[in-house]
This record gives sequence, structure tokens and C-alpha cells, in this order.
Amino acid sequence: MHERLSLSPIFSGTRRGRMAAWTLATAAMLLALLAPALWNGFPLIFPDTGGYLARPFDGTLEMGRSAFYGVFLALGLPLDFWPDVIAQAALTVWMIVLTLRVHGLGGRPLLALGVVVFLAIGTALPWYVGQLMPDVFFPLAALAIYLLAFRAQELRSFERAGLAAVIVLTIPSHMALLALCLGLIIVLLLLRRVAPLARLLALPPPRLMAAGMAVAAGIALCPLSNLAVAGKFAFTPGGESFLFGRLLEDGIVQRYLKEHCPDPTLKLCAYADKLPNDADDWLWANDTLFYKLGGWQGLGEEERRIIGRTLVSYPGEHIATAIRAVFWQLVLFRTDVTTNPWHNAPTVWVFERLTPDLLPRFRAARQQAEPFDLTPINFLHVPVAALAMAGLAAALVLRRRLNISPPAAALCAVVLTAFVINAVICGIFSHPGDRYQSRLIPLAPLALVILVLERRRAGLMLPS
Repeated sequence: MHERLSLSPIFSGTRRGRMAAWTLATAAMLLALLAPALWNGFPLIFPDTGGYLARPFDGTLEMGRSAFYGVFLALGLPLDFWPDVIAQAALTVWMIVLTLRVHGLGGRPLLALGVVVFLAIGTALPWYVGQLMPDVFFPLAALAIYLLAFRAQELRSFERAGLAAVIVLTIPSHMALLALCLGLIIVLLLLRRVAPLARLLALPPPRLMAAGMAVAAGIALCPLSNLAVAGKFAFTPGGESFLFGRLLEDGIVQRYLKEHCPDPTLKLCAYADKLPNDADDWLWANDTLFYKLGGWQGLGEEERRIIGRTLVSYPGEHIATAIRAVFWQLVLFRTDVTTNPWHNAPTVWVFERLTPDLLPRFRAARQQAEPFDLTPINFLHVPVAALAMAGLAAALVLRRRLNISPPAAALCAVVLTAFVINAVICGIFSHPGDRYQSRLIPLAPLALVILVLERRRAGLMLPS
């Protein structure tokens, strides 16, 4: 027989003592995740923030800007958006604590606090929690799918409902998140259907009913929410413009125009020698041709036509550039928060137009008044991320030798799969960028911490 040594929390006496311990730990976890925003003196913004916020006020759809998330931001506007980031922090804390519990690490408030503090220091998590952007929902949605697919039996009914709600309500916040969740469901479905693959990976069979239904409901909510906000039953527009920007960056568009212009049916022929070779310059630079020619509404049809024709004419170049984009997206994951006032100008303009009473407090924040440099924290964040990803890959390969439990192996597999899917989505259909991958990165250290804690718990099994 064996007897497990106790890892009891410090506060373990009365029910009141346990509640006090969890109350204090929860408050500390929330403060840890909100620390960058509190230090800034205002929730962090991004150049895209204003585009989201404007949607419910203008009642229109805009390229890559979810009207649904815009409504969420608008609800927090009377209190300077603090309710938004507090909600994002609370949701993050709940899901981390829940994940620890289903892996046998629950009931320990100090342990949960330690994990959250580690993630707050070693990853970009608090910078995305405290930012008025849907980026923090990416790791949370992936984690919710894992919990529903592999750990549903350890969850209470209201917890399963809560996780399903997380998936349903976060998918409409960003089209890349829709693609990520759908990709995860497809991969898990293949895993369930292809028995040899499941045996090879030594993973438990995923239960996909709840997660799949939640993803389907989230997808349905995308056009429904746009109908409610903007009167249009449509998905958030502009996907072809992001892909077109990447093809422009890779030189495929220029090659096509060089070979087919002049062509009176193509507006871009008149500007073939003036096109930038950078996707961001094409889409977002001041006085860009993209907007002079009508933006996603005026150029969308032409962009789709050129994309389709280049796929037929240059399939090899498409494949090569796509593979390169995916590779670079996998290795680009520095913490990225825009502090350049000029880059954030689109959001400032929206605030000036829609929320003039907010401007004094907004402009007094460090991000606007004393722009800071995040380069130093990446000396920590980048190696933590790289080591965590490498550790998960090694753990998955050596799972039998290390005696890693099937649920922990499933967590590793879901996290790594999410990284690859996200790299495919963002690298190919937009262009490689640090922020796109760094918003998912906190999942890797979290999963690795769980592996280490499980191994430590197993090591404390001593002969009686």
C-alpha cells in the first residue's frame, strides 16, 4: 500500500477559513492580472480598440472589427472600461483555477495564486487581460474546448454550461478565434475517428458533443450579432483584404499585375508601381491606396478575383509562401503592446468623437502620457515561452517514459495543436506577427506547470 503525503493548503481549518483564504487569493490573482492596467492608470488600448468600440455607435460593420466585442466595450464605457478588463481577469482566474482542479490540484488557494503570479510575470497574459481587445479570449476558448472534450466528467453541470458559454460568447469577438475553435474541433474529431492515431498518442477519446455544439452556436452568433448591431446578417467582413495584404507582402500580387496590366477591369493596374510591399502599410498606413480605392468595400471583389487567379497561375509560389508564413508565425511570439502614440491614433480619434468626457483620464495614462518600452520584459517572456513549448513537445514524445497521465498528455496535445492552427490561420490569412501567437502562449507555461505539479504529486507517494 501507498500513502499520499498531504499538500494541504495553509488555510485548512474551518469552512470560514477556507472561504477567507480563497477570497484573499482570488483578490490577489485579479490584482496580478490587472497589474499592467492599474500601473498604466487606464485599461490598455491598441490601434484596433477604437474600431471595435465604434461599431455599436455607428451601427456599421468594419473590416476585422467585431461588432459583438464592440458592444462588450460599450457596456464598460460609463466606468472607463474597467468593468471590461475586470471581467476578462475574473474569467481568466476562474478558468485557471478550474483547470488546476480537474487535474487534482484544486483546493489550494496559495498554489492557484502562485500559478497565476507566475503567468503574470513570465508571460504576456496580464497585458492582454488588461487590454481593450479580444486577444485574451484566444487561450480561454482553447482551454474551454480542452476541458469540455477531455475533462467533462470532473466538471459540475454549471461549470460545463459556463465553459460552453465562454466558447459561444468569445467566438463572435474575432474571426480568427472562430477559425481556431473550428480547427480544434475538426482535429479532435479526426483524433476520435482515427483510432490508430489516438492509440499512438495515448490520448483519451475526446467527447465532442458539448464543445462541438458550443462552437456551432458561437459561429451562428456571429451573423446574428451583426444583424442586431448593424442590421446585416453577415460575418465580420474584410477577410480577403487581410489575405491580399499578405500576398502583396510576398510579391505575388505584384507579379500578377506585372504580367496582366494594363487591364481596364483592374483598378490596381493604375498603381502597380506604387504598391507597398508590407501588409500593414497597405492596410493601415496613412493615405494608403487601399482606402483611396474604396477599402474592403470598394476593392473586395477585385481582391478576390486576383487571389483566385494567382492561386491558379502560381500554385507553387502560394504553397511556398504559405509554408514560410506558418513557420515564422510559429516562432514569432514576443509580447506586443503598442505604445507609440501615432500608432494608437485611430483609437484616440474614436475616443475624441464618441467619448470626449473620457479624454482627460485617458490622456493622463502612462500609455499616452509617458510611452513605455516593453523590450525588457521580452528578455523573460520569450525564453519562458520557448522553453514551455519545447517542454510540452518533449513531454508528448516521452509521455510513456515519463508516465504522464492521459489527461495531461491531452492538454499538451490541445495546446500544441492550437499553436499550429493559430499559426496557419494568422500566418497564411493575415501575415506573421508577434501578437497573433503571443496571445496564446500563456497556455504553454500553464500546461507545463500542471505537468510538473502532477509529477511532484506522484513523487510524494511513499511506502506506508
